[in-house]
Amino acid sequence: MFDAQAMLAELRVWVEHETPTSDPAAVNRLSRHIEGQFEALGAACRRIAGQDGYGDHLLVESPWGSEAGAVVILCHIDTVHPVGTLLENPFRVDGDKAYGPGIYDMKGGAYLACVGYRELAKQALGNQRKLKLLYTADEEVGSPTSRALIEDLATGAHAVLVVEPAREGGKVVVARRGVARYVARFRGRPAHSGSKHQDGRSAIKEMARQILDWEAMTDYRRNLSVNVGIVEGGTAFNVVPEEARAFVDIRVPNPEVAAEAIRRFEASQAYDVDVTLTLEGGLNRPAMAPNAATDALFQRAAPIARRHGFTLEGMATGGGSDGNFTYDKAPTLDGLGIDGDGAHTKWEHIRISSLVERAGFLHDLTRDLLAD
Repeated sequence: MFDAQAMLAELRVWVEHETPTSDPAAVNRLSRHIEGQFEALGAACRRIAGQDGYGDHLLVESPWGSEAGAVVILCHIDTVHPVGTLLENPFRVDGDKAYGPGIYDMKGGAYLACVGYRELAKQALGNQRKLKLLYTADEEVGSPTSRALIEDLATGAHAVLVVEPAREGGKVVVARRGVARYVARFRGRPAHSGSKHQDGRSAIKEMARQILDWEAMTDYRRNLSVNVGIVEGGTAFNVVPEEARAFVDIRVPNPEVAAEAIRRFEASQAYDVDVTLTLEGGLNRPAMAPNAATDALFQRAAPIARRHGFTLEGMATGGGSDGNFTYDKAPTLDGLGIDGDGAHTKWEHIRISSLVERAGFLHDLTRDLLAD
């Protein structure tokens, strides 16, 4: 049914379409390529126009099945890699590894969903559930324009399958931490650093004090972490800095810790009364907490994995995905993509030998769910 080398050749085309989230035209070029593949298989395709500087989302629906209780597969085609990454990190094969920007996170999984649909379209599925596949353009920045669409598809769905990459040797994801993101803005008072230093109020000094407080909120025993990932500020060596910005990422394991951490963070006050501090942001993705529906779906999937030669293991991870938006609306299983490593790095790769086993696993799980 599946041939690894043929699949790898097709996946290469997807990888060589560079698709950074910030370049909607580039994302849309791959989206149109995917749309053409599905239309050739008789699927109904609807393009949701991009907003706020992001690319289009592509919704694909099978011609068979009823609207009630559809099976939904979530994919994203945007990556963190800027256009030009292919020049220094081209698609290449080394033994059992295939490298390329976005191949693991998550063009490999997005491709599996497409090739799986191709096999399902050959089968007589007229009296079964409808299959819906969503290819989004903004997941890597928190899904700001696709979240409502994702939540709408998940509401009333029979199951949601998320083809984010498999983890640590092929594990699927059954829980994820939630994500809160903020931009902290500081405004002080500029002054000449030599002749009038005493008149200045440093935005950077204030930011530095706050960063120490925020990072100190990290508590690994509670699975809470705070990371200041980007800082900006100042104008020149000899000027007391008037402005500064910090970009803050907070990871939380459950709603209770989230509420506490956000309350504490948002209560931050400037040490210097002459410096203003404003916070913009909030909870971007709720925690994907373990629940009975996800556990039941995992138990359903485990024997299917064994048929394809591997033991299914579940794990919790700190990264967020669109599964964070669906787990409380429908049974959700995440991390169903290709096995590999190096997400968001220059050595990002997949394990070629996992192509057939993961494609077969996803196909059979989807087919069984459609037949319910």
